[in-house]
Parts: sequence; C-alpha cells; structure tokens
Amino acid sequence: MITRYAIFEGQVNEGQTEAFRAAVLEELLPKWQAMPGARTVRVTFTNDADDGAPSFPMIMEIDYDDMDAVTAALASPERTIGKSATEALLPRFFTGRIHHHNTTKAA
Repeated sequence: MITRYAIFEGQVNEGQTEAFRAAVLEELLPKWQAMPGARTVRVTFTNDADDGAPSFPMIMEIDYDDMDAVTAALASPERTIGKSATEALLPRFFTGRIHHHNTTKAA
C-alpha cells in the first residue's frame, strides 16, 4: 500500500481554527475522498508544536493500493478539483506551505 501525505506547515490565522477545521471537513475532504483509487482519506488536526519548531496544524493522508493507483489519481480530473478547492480555501484561513510525501507500507 502507498500512503500519500499532504503536510500543512504554517499556521491557521488567529481566531479561525474552528472555521478552518469545519471548512476542511465540509469543503475539502469530500473532494479528496473522490480521488480515483483512494482507499481511505484521513485528516489529522493538531495544535502541538515545540517552541521554535515548525507548526503542522493539519496532515491529510490518502491510501492507495499501489503506485499505479497514485499515478492515475494524480492525473485525474478529481485531483484538479481537489487542488483547486485547496488553493481557494487556504488563503482564507492558513499561512504556510504544503509538503507532499509518499510512503510504502508492507501489505
């Protein structure tokens, strides 16, 4: 199995944490759940950061069966829709950047 991570590094605008979380769950999550080949889509919210360390207020994980499924998903219209929704939502609530990582898990 392959897990693709989107790690949100930065911060949610002051006083907008709950609105950010609601918007992610209502506006973004359904779009990413529609990715072809996606087995599961998880969002983890956190407020934990050590002093001086980067803050990661959100991590999104999408599980796929294999790298072929990831490649197909990344080329799909659903990815374009999810990416556009993410790019529209983030400036409303979030300052920072997103890192993407793939990991392989033994079956």
